[in-house]
Amino acid sequence: MPITIKTPEEAEKMRIAGRLAARVLDMIGPYVKPGVTTAELDAICHEYIVGDLAAIPAPLNYRGFPKSICTSVNHVVCHGIPGRKKLKNGDIINIDITVIKDGFHGDTSCMFFVGNRSVPGDRISRIAYECLKIGIELVKPAIHLGNIGHAIQSHAESHGCSVVREYCGHGIGREFHEEPQVLHYGKPGTGEILVPGMTFTIEPMVNLGKRHTRLLPDGWTVVTKDHSLSAQWEHTVLVTDEGYEIMTSSPTRPL
Repeated sequence: MPITIKTPEEAEKMRIAGRLAARVLDMIGPYVKPGVTTAELDAICHEYIVGDLAAIPAPLNYRGFPKSICTSVNHVVCHGIPGRKKLKNGDIINIDITVIKDGFHGDTSCMFFVGNRSVPGDRISRIAYECLKIGIELVKPAIHLGNIGHAIQSHAESHGCSVVREYCGHGIGREFHEEPQVLHYGKPGTGEILVPGMTFTIEPMVNLGKRHTRLLPDGWTVVTKDHSLSAQWEHTVLVTDEGYEIMTSSPTRPL
């Protein structure tokens, strides 16, 4: 699939979808507390997306995924399936939201702290957030995607953490996953060259321990092999003539 360059009209539709996805994360925050199950969080998000936003939860039935959001707790790297497990004080959780509105996707995720913050949970969440910020701030026409991946990898490893390599960011638009692949590691001067109108996600998955992962038998849930904590933040980004626009930003959350 070739990289799609969005027209101004298409970019506006993506902007709308991105804002809706951000609103879901803003809405669900107060519900993330000890004792709630991830299935309950999924149900709340589903009703909000479908009822309040008149949008479609993109993950639901996507390649067989059974829920409307992804909930990745502690050592779960990504694609955690909401279920009956209750959140505990000190847990960290990534909630990943993708909505479809008027045929276009908005994709974003962020970390939440359950009850009191633990020192390691706070540390890995902060470093992962810094990695996202560093990557986004490099986005502009004529740079290589490898520059972004290299900067993210360098920052994580400078803090003794590691970047997951099996999963990456991706182009997005009418399709949930489009070209290009956006690696969160790499070498400067390699990879696709950015041009205005490209839209893609940056979503580094950063582990407190080693980078290696394992896929659970459910076929979706990815965990760290060493059971170290993992954190991830994600935004959908548009390459503009001057630099970048974050299409999933929120006035109530950072970046």
